[in-house]
Amino acid sequence: MPGVTQLSLYNKALRHLGERRLASLSEDREPRRLLDDEYSDALNYCLGQGFWNFAMRTISIDYDTGIEPPFGLQYAFAKPSDWLRTYQIASDEMFSCPLTHWTDESQYWYANVQTMYVGYISNGDTYGLDLSQWPDTFVEYVAIYLARKIAPSLTSISEDKLEALEKREKRYRIDARAKDAMNEPVKYPPTGTWVRSRNYGSANRSSWGSR
Repeated sequence: MPGVTQLSLYNKALRHLGERRLASLSEDREPRRLLDDEYSDALNYCLGQGFWNFAMRTISIDYDTGIEPPFGLQYAFAKPSDWLRTYQIASDEMFSCPLTHWTDESQYWYANVQTMYVGYISNGDTYGLDLSQWPDTFVEYVAIYLARKIAPSLTSISEDKLEALEKREKRYRIDARAKDAMNEPVKYPPTGTWVRSRNYGSANRSSWGSR
């Protein structure tokens, strides 16, 4: 969507609420202050709700030589500072050999390879937070999410209106994810924690444990 800015997102949100548009991001009004409070968290939340193509980043990462796990998986990998959500991890750059034995703990991934290839949702300025890369459907999703978040703080919003906003937000999220998925090639789906745990437990029951 050409010309998407923080101000235009705010005004889209205010339109959902039946509020007057903002002339600038410095306008002294309560809705603007409420939107400011929610903005950063809202963007990270919405980015975390899907495996968006525009926010996807792939990297090669070597293990952290300064960390030696006491047992279990041998190597630790520090997550990038722009990491938001893991999509897939593999032992090769083509992602044709997805890793099944890996864990995610705090700020690290653990695995039995010295180099891993990771696809993840990035909230970096040139990935997920680059508004110029957002498709129309994601713009509309973020706007309705912002509207729903600040609605309870506006005394003019009724319970019926809040319920309507929640339903609209769900529709916009589903639509955004569906449209985004249409623009991607076939990929390996991310391995769930339950599946990873079963796979790892079956092959390594003697060494499994918590750090």
